[in-house]
Amino acid sequence: MGRFLPIIAFLILFVSCQRKYGEITYASELLKISQISKHAYVHTSYLQTDDFGKVPCNGLLYAKDGEVILFDTPVDDSATVALLDWTQENLQSEIKAVVATHFHDDCLGGLRAVHSKRIPSYALEQTVTLAREEGNILPQNTFQESMEKSIGNTSVHIIYYGAGHTPDNVIGYIPDDQVLFGGCLIKSMNASKGYLGDAVVDEWSATVAKIKAAYPNVKSVVPGHGAVGGSELLDYTISLFEDEAQ
Repeated sequence: MGRFLPIIAFLILFVSCQRKYGEITYASELLKISQISKHAYVHTSYLQTDDFGKVPCNGLLYAKDGEVILFDTPVDDSATVALLDWTQENLQSEIKAVVATHFHDDCLGGLRAVHSKRIPSYALEQTVTLAREEGNILPQNTFQESMEKSIGNTSVHIIYYGAGHTPDNVIGYIPDDQVLFGGCLIKSMNASKGYLGDAVVDEWSATVAKIKAAYPNVKSVVPGHGAVGGSELLDYTISLFEDEAQ
């Protein structure tokens, strides 16, 4: 038995050192960060609204080989500065790009802080048009339909599949980790339909059905609000808006 003790001790130490994905790695009044895979983190900030009160809003940070891509900023500059500082201090990585997945404040409310650090921002061309009409701060660079970014040795895909929560909502997909950032296009389990002021409800289900078909092996799906899940979030969102389809 004695000769097995070093092996047992090593295994206990190894298991104790493994990070349990989904646990909160940082939390303050402004910002919460949770790691959901080896390289992907969900950041959550809080938007005060008239209709829904204080709403937690998710974004995604993907870090690989000293580089980072950020999907959606936190809701304001203060929370965004906190996220940028955390990234620098804990990941020692350079943010190569920030992608706004649609034109609302919970996606691009912290762009001033991003631009002050000379970090480039990107969005669908339609997002910039709608943000300008809304009087929101504008992403610096535009793309049409899709864009691909290399983060370290990994390709990150940003794609427009159609309207839903807004006419311009895009998603992000990271094949290496099989992580899908759906943003506000995707609902968390048992969520209500939420804010529909800019929605295209009759196209919503069909848009998400295209996404489900495109990524049959997805492991983690990050909604714009609420808990991270798997492909069941795609199914739930499709069913939630099926009665709206014409």
